[in-house]
Amino acid sequence: MTAAATRSSGSSAITPRGRAGSPARPALLILGAIGLVATVWLVCNAFLAFAYYPQWFLHSKLLIGALGLVFGIGGAVVFFRFLNMIIEGLPSRLSEGLIPYAFLLPALTLLGLMLIYPTVQTIVYSFANADSTDWVGLANYGAIFGSAEFWQAMLNNFLWILIVPLITVAFGLAVAVLADKLSTTGERVSKSMVFLPMSISFVGASTIWGLIYAFRPPDTAQTGLLNAVVVALGGEPQAWLQIDTARLNSLLLMVILVWLQTGFAMVLISSAIKGVPEDTVEAGRMDGAGEARIFWQIIFPQVRPTLLAVFITVLILVLKVFDIIYVMTNGRDNTDVIANLYFRKLFVERQAGESSAIVVVLLVLIIPILVYQVRSFKAQEANR
Repeated sequence: MTAAATRSSGSSAITPRGRAGSPARPALLILGAIGLVATVWLVCNAFLAFAYYPQWFLHSKLLIGALGLVFGIGGAVVFFRFLNMIIEGLPSRLSEGLIPYAFLLPALTLLGLMLIYPTVQTIVYSFANADSTDWVGLANYGAIFGSAEFWQAMLNNFLWILIVPLITVAFGLAVAVLADKLSTTGERVSKSMVFLPMSISFVGASTIWGLIYAFRPPDTAQTGLLNAVVVALGGEPQAWLQIDTARLNSLLLMVILVWLQTGFAMVLISSAIKGVPEDTVEAGRMDGAGEARIFWQIIFPQVRPTLLAVFITVLILVLKVFDIIYVMTNGRDNTDVIANLYFRKLFVERQAGESSAIVVVLLVLIIPILVYQVRSFKAQEANR
């Protein structure tokens, strides 16, 4: 093979379509830009029409939903097609470097619009007055830190953090290990039953458990399951969610979240256990180790990263818990938490400044946990 042929073959292998060093293609650039702008304009106006002119669509929610899917999914496909045309219209050296950023840009833009901008705006509002019309400096922070209800909510959040993630992970681990010992059908059925509460919303779960904790006067029939059992055993019915001795009512609310999240923990932990190499387990058995020793010294160390990931995920969820408290007690009888306090400050007391300050405090509490979670994931990836 000649040197010229070799160079030609190498060039062809490195740059497909023969675009090595190709110049810009203005026609493709212009067509892609026009199509991109037209697509964004059309999709945005279509969704505005759905909202403001439902009579154009016969007031049919089904029709609007179907058209929303068509414009949403179809618009995304067409958008990225025109975006790709713009990239292809650039000089080849420039387009190759821009491709990843160009296709990430829409997602990053939406992320900034939906997350970063509201976060910055909330921080700004935390230094403003009740209706966000004038600056008050650190007055909002002084008001919440000097408030007994804020510290009460902080204490309750701390108790939720201390109890719920640990119990959820422990129950998920126990179910995953025990179900793994069952037959294939038994394992499938038991895991499905444990995971089933995950399909229920927090509000729905709270309503269900509200029926369990329901209280009626002693001389009437008890509709609440827990009080019905107590009365059947000869006891007196109790207003469970009003008993704050030893934080009993808060503990009963925590049971709801544990019930909801155990299935989530079980699925991830079970997957990690099944990923443990069988040869390491068999080697332990050949050495005479019992099942308990095999679990704690062979299986547990290998699933520890998954346990940590589940723990942190549930921990973040607990920091933001709101629905259960709002539906069950709305913070009465010393059950308030940060998220519910924020809701009440903003929508009941109309204190936008103080509510924003509460959110900022919650954000500050969550950030170190998120940083630790990211670093843990990076360390896991580095060790693989």
